[in-house]
Amino acid sequence: MPLATVTVGTILTLLLESTEIRRVMNYAFISGIPTAGKSYLGKKLAEEMGIVWIALDDFREEMKKDPVTEYWVNFYWNQDPATYFATTSYEQQWEDHVKQSEAFWAPTKAYMESVMADHDAVVFEGVNLLPHLVRELPFKGVYLLGRSLEETIERNRREPRWSKDAEIQKIEAEHFYGCQGPHFRSEAEKYGYKSYTDTAEAEKELRKLLGAQ
Repeated sequence: MPLATVTVGTILTLLLESTEIRRVMNYAFISGIPTAGKSYLGKKLAEEMGIVWIALDDFREEMKKDPVTEYWVNFYWNQDPATYFATTSYEQQWEDHVKQSEAFWAPTKAYMESVMADHDAVVFEGVNLLPHLVRELPFKGVYLLGRSLEETIERNRREPRWSKDAEIQKIEAEHFYGCQGPHFRSEAEKYGYKSYTDTAEAEKELRKLLGAQ
C-alpha cells in the first residue's frame, strides 16, 4: 500500500485489530478436578508473569444472591456426603456437576467478560469451566486431571472439600480422580482442549496461550 493512501482511519483500524489479537492471546483458563493444582498454577503464573489471576470459585458468594444459582452453590452442602456417595452413581455424580456448571455459566461468563474489560492479561481458574461451555470464549485453556489417585487422596485430606471424616475424604477423592477426571479428559478431547496430569507440562502450554515468548 503506497504511503500516500494510508489514512488515519486505516492506521487506527490496524492498531485496533492488533490490540484485539494481543488481548485474546493474553487470556487463558485452568480447569479440571479439585486437588489437581489449579489454584497453585494460577497463582504461580500471576506472580511470575505479572498478570491477573481470578479464582472463579470466589464468585460463588455473588451467585448466592440469585435463587437459581444459590441452589447449586449449596447443592452439595445441603446433602449428607456419606449418603450422596452411597446412593449416587458415578454417571449421576458427573451429571450433577454438569448441571451445576451450566447453571453457573451465564453469570460466570458475564463476570469473566467484565474482568477482561479491565485487564489485558488474565488467567481464570475454576472447576466449573466445562469444555462444552468455554468453547464460547475467544481463548483457550487447559484441564488438570491429577497425577495419581494416591496424590488426590492425600491432597484432599490436607485440604478437605466437603467433610472432615477421613473415609469420606477418600471417597470424595476417588470421585474426583475416577469420575470427574475421565470425563474432563474425554470432553476436553472432544472440544479440542488439552488435558494434563503433569502441572509442569500444563504450565508450559499456558505460558504459550498467555503470549509468553
